[in-house]
Amino acid sequence: MRRNGTIQQPEVTAAWRLFCCNWVMLGGMSLTLAAALIFTDFSIVPGSALKPAVIVATYLAYTYYSRRWQKKPDTRVAFILGATGQILLIPVLMTPLIYVAAAINLPLQDTLFNGLDHALGLDWVAYFNFIYHRYALLYAAVIAYGMIGWPIFAVPIALGWTRQYRRLQEFTLAFGIALVVTTVVAALLPGIGTYAFYNVFPDPKIFTPGAYMDFLHAYPQVRDGSLRVLAYSHFTGLITFPSFHAAAAALYVWAFWPVRRLGVTMLVVNLAMMAATPIGGGHYFFDVIAGIAIAAGSVLAARAIGDWVNRLAPDVASQQTLSHTAA
Repeated sequence: MRRNGTIQQPEVTAAWRLFCCNWVMLGGMSLTLAAALIFTDFSIVPGSALKPAVIVATYLAYTYYSRRWQKKPDTRVAFILGATGQILLIPVLMTPLIYVAAAINLPLQDTLFNGLDHALGLDWVAYFNFIYHRYALLYAAVIAYGMIGWPIFAVPIALGWTRQYRRLQEFTLAFGIALVVTTVVAALLPGIGTYAFYNVFPDPKIFTPGAYMDFLHAYPQVRDGSLRVLAYSHFTGLITFPSFHAAAAALYVWAFWPVRRLGVTMLVVNLAMMAATPIGGGHYFFDVIAGIAIAAGSVLAARAIGDWVNRLAPDVASQQTLSHTAA
């Protein structure tokens, strides 16, 4: 709520409470990862975790320094850096767990995914050929598919700068929920992806689906047990169904939508990323549809959790707020 260009303290309070609540999710991820490393034969090269750990810690350290020790903290900067740190921490914790989940090695379900595409009247091979033989579309698809990373930084800046603090915390929670759900579903319904299933591989002189080729190299090794020592510098995406690329794109659309001058632009950009996902990541169309559905469910869950948390102890929250600076 705004009055005279400022945000009422209860709005900051609600957002801070949800920021603290997000640590419950991150704590659960941490405990699950620790248990996986103890009770399975997976291990992580310790030195490889140093860089992401330092980056995340730097973001979060300023947030808590600002909250506890600065006399006049910049609320916007604190929320932007705090949310960025939490969002970056989610893949740091979840990516090794994706590898552990993939090692369950259940039967591949590509025949099912192909059948679902055909039931919807969608033909991946025809779609690939249409884009592959049009250089401008292929070039655009490559660029669009690679845009998944930058909104991780842009969303906190956009929502924090426009003082939509609670929506920022809901986005963080929804992002984590979506990645957990896609990881679990991908473990139960694994797939090798479209390029290998259809045995269609582009001429490397024209186009190489780099992310998919990395997946195709690592995925069989995880499933047969030959890859168990993990390093953050060598991680690649191991999820085919449902598509987390599509889920992330849908979440970005939701996050940016209320930001003036950005909502429509980001809708177009992320629709392009969804359209590029079957080509860039070797995904079936149904992977994309499922990813979008998971994103929608994650947003609804995050908003419901936010409402519940802020009803739980309204009086306690007033003891845990960030001091708000209107500037």
